[in-house]
Amino acid sequence: VQLVESGGGSVEPGGSLRLSCIASGFSSSNYVMRWYRQVDRKEREFVARIERDGEVTGNGDIAKGRFTISRDNAKNTAYLQMNNLKPEDTAIYYCNAYHRGSVTSYWGQGTQVTVSS
Repeated sequence: VQLVESGGGSVEPGGSLRLSCIASGFSSSNYVMRWYRQVDRKEREFVARIERDGEVTGNGDIAKGRFTISRDNAKNTAYLQMNNLKPEDTAIYYCNAYHRGSVTSYWGQGTQVTVSS
């Protein structure tokens, strides 16, 4: 069972990145897929989630109008499209797969996003 994030990197303010989260060893279509981020040693902060049926919930303080979560169950992959990035978006972004019935949760290793000029 594994979640692998990719797509992070360094970008200037106003730029865009698309993060990917590929699941292996299980079918992510049965899971709620979520993105979190963490700065230094602070608590991980919820960014957005997408339910099995595609319903989306985002952290309005962070994601509204800028971040979009999506999923492709055929590819066992979830995405986070991030536009108009700001320096305060600099963080390690983590993917999480959560199964409501069994309360099973898997985490990826994270991908670094750095926004600076």
